[in-house]
Formats: sequence, C-alpha cells, structure tokens
Amino acid sequence: MFKIYAIYNKNANKYYIGQSINLAERIKQHNEHTFKGYTAGFPGEWELIYEESVATRPEALKREKQLKSGNGRIFIKSIIPE
Repeated sequence: MFKIYAIYNKNANKYYIGQSINLAERIKQHNEHTFKGYTAGFPGEWELIYEESVATRPEALKREKQLKSGNGRIFIKSIIPE
C-alpha cells in the first residue's frame, strides 16, 4: 500500500503533500531533515494532518497531483489545525 499524506509545520505555517510506501519512516525523515528537499528548509516539527491509502504507485502519484491542484489545496488548507 502506498500512502498519500499531508504534513504541517506550525512554526513555519507551511504544509507539504507527498506520497510514500513507508509513511512513518518518511515523516521521521522530514523531522530529522535527512531528506534534503522542501521541508528541510523549515525548522520545527512536521505533523501529519492527512493520509489515505492506494494500492499502486501510479495511483499514489495521480492522487498526490490532485491534492496539489487548486481544489486539493483548498481541501488541505481546510484541515490545517489552528
């Protein structure tokens, strides 16, 4: 199973949408900054705010793209904790 997820950094007021086959390990990488990418540029803890499962990587990539679109961003922003 592949996971599509959204994480949020309250300190930076930023969110990130991604996909992974091992969600727990991936979130650990975000928080330890061992994966050099967008989230590594923001100090503070990234917390999981959304996840869903799909069977294949192509499905995960398609859903990730949908969540990064206009309507997907509106949805993710609506679930960011205050």
